Amino acid sequence: MEPIVLASTSPRRQEILKNLAIPFTVMSPSYEEPFFPELSPIETAELHSMKKVESVIRMDLKISAPWVLGADTLICLENRIFGKPADRDEAANMLASFSGKTHEVITGLSLYDATTQYISTTHSVSKVTFMEMDASTIEKYLDTGEWQGVAGAYRIQGLASCLITRIEGSWSGIVGLPIHELYAILREHGYSFTI
Repeated sequence: MEPIVLASTSPRRQEILKNLAIPFTVMSPSYEEPFFPELSPIETAELHSMKKVESVIRMDLKISAPWVLGADTLICLENRIFGKPADRDEAANMLASFSGKTHEVITGLSLYDATTQYISTTHSVSKVTFMEMDASTIEKYLDTGEWQGVAGAYRIQGLASCLITRIEGSWSGIVGLPIHELYAILREHGYSFTI
């Protein structure tokens, strides 16, 4: 398979690509993910993923790999977008908001094809339901440090899974790189998969 450039430093996304045996290199995007109140959560996730790809292309106009892949994951509850918490207090407030409720996890995915110089975008939407959590449960989870650097202040592949009662949709999309949508967007551009 041809190598791709992953416009993300996320260990979870890297692990998914490794598990799929897709060769890749990592470049950190310079895009800051601003908030656009006029956009829907899906539009926001897709735009962020595309802008990450564009920032990597601008950094290195002679990228050796013919593909650049970007992704952006955000959490949405009652039309409110939850990004990465700035501190522990914000993380606690996010988790309290999710207590006993179902929220959406949206991952935007963008792929740049150097042959056509075109960027395609798609997305994955999944639903996650948390159990009712009291302040003590939330504080114990925050003590793990898993809340740092992740949208919605939790990692589904970690101890947060103990607090989740239901998942609908793509587990890999919740982690940050939806495998089905990745497969579809790569095939759309003629990427040669081994399956």
